[in-house]
Amino acid sequence: MEIVYVYVKKRSEFGKQCNFSDRQAELNIDIAPNPALAEQFVERNPVDTGIQCSVSMSEHEANTERFEMETRGVNHVEGGWPKDVNPLELEQTIRFRKKVEKDENYINTIMQLGSIMEHCIKQNNAIDIYEEYFHDEEAVEVTEEAPSAKTINVFRDPQEIKRAATHLSWHPDGNRKLAVAYSCLDFQRAPVGMSNDSYIWDLENPNKPELTLKPSSPLVTLEYNPKDSHVLLGGCYNGQIACWDTRKGSLVADLSTIEFSHRDPVYGTIWLQSKTGTECFSASTDGQVMWWDIRKISEPTEVVIMDITRKEQLENALGAISLEFESTLPTKFMVGTEQGIIISCNRKAKTPAEKIVCTFSGHHGPIYALQRNPFYPKNFLTVGDWTARIWSEDSRESSIMWTKYHMAYLTDAAWSPVRPAVFFTTKMDGTLDIWDFVFKQCDPALSLKVCDEALFCLRAQDNGCLIACGSQLGTTTLLEVSSGLSTLQRNERNIASSMFERETRREKILEARHREMRLKEKGKVEGRDEEQRDEGLPTDLEALVNKAEEEFFDIIFAELKKQEADAIKPKPMPQQPSSEEGQVAQEGEDATGERGGDEEEEDLA
Repeated sequence: MEIVYVYVKKRSEFGKQCNFSDRQAELNIDIAPNPALAEQFVERNPVDTGIQCSVSMSEHEANTERFEMETRGVNHVEGGWPKDVNPLELEQTIRFRKKVEKDENYINTIMQLGSIMEHCIKQNNAIDIYEEYFHDEEAVEVTEEAPSAKTINVFRDPQEIKRAATHLSWHPDGNRKLAVAYSCLDFQRAPVGMSNDSYIWDLENPNKPELTLKPSSPLVTLEYNPKDSHVLLGGCYNGQIACWDTRKGSLVADLSTIEFSHRDPVYGTIWLQSKTGTECFSASTDGQVMWWDIRKISEPTEVVIMDITRKEQLENALGAISLEFESTLPTKFMVGTEQGIIISCNRKAKTPAEKIVCTFSGHHGPIYALQRNPFYPKNFLTVGDWTARIWSEDSRESSIMWTKYHMAYLTDAAWSPVRPAVFFTTKMDGTLDIWDFVFKQCDPALSLKVCDEALFCLRAQDNGCLIACGSQLGTTTLLEVSSGLSTLQRNERNIASSMFERETRREKILEARHREMRLKEKGKVEGRDEEQRDEGLPTDLEALVNKAEEEFFDIIFAELKKQEADAIKPKPMPQQPSSEEGQVAQEGEDATGERGGDEEEEDLA
């Protein structure tokens, strides 16, 4: 079969038409023979030539058509409005709706469509085609499966100078994209020529990032807007807050001014639950938490200083490392600090002193992760030093549950979005631990070595099946966990709730016991002080005088024995006088008891 490829091209693309004509041949150059070269010719005789009996074959290569992928976005806008009506103006749309609703054709059309819709609704109510008849049995089978995880994809930093992946954020619509922030957090150790770019990756194309974000300073944190998936919020290493709109390209859409920004790197940014979807707040190690509105992001709308002394002094503020905000508790937010203290704040407080509600202390180092349980917001998870701890807002003295002390430092943690008893932690040795405290409390249910370098960040997908981990060399690994770890088990909510309540009651009992012991010790100390006061001053003076007299006489006797010993040394027979000296000393002691201290001094003289 002959393979023919037909090239098709328009006549207009060939250029000017070529006109050919006949003419006489002409000689351009004539090279004469050189006799000197003929003398250097060597004749070969005989000549050996190899002959093959097989048929001569030739090899040809052909390139097939390559399939190139390209991602393009489509923006859907609201249509159906007349040209004179602006759909963005609320008053114009309301006026047009009222005008249409008064039309008779509108009522007739609604009546006709209503009967059709009613028929469809009755069909749906008659039978549920998506009903699962054996849901419970599947849940039982899931619990028997051993926990496991496998690597789905790896996204590597395309830059030659590798940087750490410091933060991850899933795309809110479908979770098919992943935004990764890259920066070097080593103070004044950033290599020369290091790129500031961060990337948005498509999960199905790990070879090339879908979009490159170009900030003025490396990004430490990056978050998608949950209400508008085209908008991203980034916290820069130089303290600025940057905002991107992916529809406008890679460059920054809005940027805060240096004078009103943070003084240290921005380690935490979170979108707030608001009507406009444009409000957010940020935290930095300079001890400030700032509120922003991206519509006017040049300066913050409000600033809270993390001073637990409630004096609003920046020099006493604790550096903020992590942030937590739960939409179901719109007035509360929590801050994890460098000093290992969690600060619970009230967003709607009127005075600065009321904004800091309470503190929780228990970690020995910076709190790198802070997140409330998605099912029980009263309980929250923290990671600092070598442990992960679970806290309850009802118990402020200590955490209610904690992991063992690991050999490697913990760097990040996150709750499972679908299971209340499962959370994930990352460590400096490149290990991902998956904890299921319904199944096992002392050790992780699954420990997986993801890479050789340290893991810095972690983020779970909304359906709980995929886990993304960012490493020190900028490698983002995508893992898929087994169905047993991503499916809600039977009675798991009740078990987790009862376990949280039980541990909270236990901690409260211990706190009450410790408080009672402290009060008893305090009462004993105060009782001793009162007894000493009741004995009165004269008794104390008499005891002091007696003690002083005893010390005085002891010194006198010691000096007397020393003088007598020095006087006896020159004599020829030291032993006999020493016995007499003992008698003299004894007589001297008796005499001293009778005559008193003054006569003793005279005898010595």
